[in-house]
Amino acid sequence: MTAEAVRVVWSPEMLGYDFGPGHPMTSDRLDLTFRLAAQLGVLDGVPLIAPGIASDEVLESVHEPAYVQAVRAAAEHGTPNPARGLGTRDDPVFPDMHDAAARVVAGSVEAARAVWSGQAQHAVNLAGGLHHAMPGAASGFCVYNDAAIAIRSMLDAGARRVAYVDVDAHHGDGVQAIFWDDPRVLTISVHETGQALFPGSGFARETGGPAASGTAVNVALPSGTGDEGWLRAFDAVVPAAVREFAPEVLVTQHGCDSHAMDPLTHLRVSVDAQRLVATWLHDLAHEAAQGRWLALGGGGYAFIDVVPRAWTHVLAVAAHTSVDVTVPVPDEWRELIRDRYGRSGADRMGDGREPVLRAWSTGYDPADDVDRAIRATRLATFPAMGLDADLD
Repeated sequence: MTAEAVRVVWSPEMLGYDFGPGHPMTSDRLDLTFRLAAQLGVLDGVPLIAPGIASDEVLESVHEPAYVQAVRAAAEHGTPNPARGLGTRDDPVFPDMHDAAARVVAGSVEAARAVWSGQAQHAVNLAGGLHHAMPGAASGFCVYNDAAIAIRSMLDAGARRVAYVDVDAHHGDGVQAIFWDDPRVLTISVHETGQALFPGSGFARETGGPAASGTAVNVALPSGTGDEGWLRAFDAVVPAAVREFAPEVLVTQHGCDSHAMDPLTHLRVSVDAQRLVATWLHDLAHEAAQGRWLALGGGGYAFIDVVPRAWTHVLAVAAHTSVDVTVPVPDEWRELIRDRYGRSGADRMGDGREPVLRAWSTGYDPADDVDRAIRATRLATFPAMGLDADLD
């Protein structure tokens, strides 16, 4: 069997995961992304996975059975259950909540199985990456934790080591919590500090449970960090940790709410830098995980100006049809934006930045807030991995 280069999870039914008018987690993020990707030819010849709805057995590989039933009940009767995080401001109840969330899970699990079985080298589910959901509660726009369930499915299929890298502006707390004491899973999160941003966690001192010391890696960046600091932090921590862990598969979460235009966060990253990190993660999958790569979506709430471009780049990198940041956004897509929203969208696939990496080898600056965050992470986790916090 010859592996396909990439499989992509997509069908219009994925738009059902939507908390309603005015909520930041609008399904327009996906609709606009896939329209843009199609118009740029990124999806030409790419096999699309149209997932069904994950079974309770699949959901309960991570979630408590009582929670799954609570989601069903809330969706069927429209009644809030704040103790389970349902019917809150972040996670309002909507009629198809269970089915829509379970469909996202099915997409990530099918994509994971395709990668693990060798049917595809890479797979992408941009509807996925719902990294805040906990075993017994919804949290932060996330009902079911598809990322954790996808990882669990590969472990159950025989994977011995899975690395998860999360570059969302918000800490990947749910995935970390689920695998906190599991030495088979490395979780790395590069995010805005929890001192300023939900969920208030993800500090360097969070390094894993007693049986898995050093397998939770957190880089908590100061608010206002831009391209240079963001790329420096990623490069100073992620590649060395992933290489040392030697995963059999790499799972990545590409929340693009680190962008300067995002309305919910305070980082200052460009689409150009986000695209660069997607290419680095792709290359790292080939170097450290035999090319097995599952890429997921996540946050991102500048749904016109940022998300479609950032995620089209993720799709293009996975499909080995890279789109240059100078490429014009198609007129047809911009016309759709004008007709639907009464405004103009971006005219290029990048922000006109030229991100430059300032490598950690240039030296540590104790007066720099980003450098202090990086060093705190390396000191907390690298020795437990067998890495030198100063040299690797």
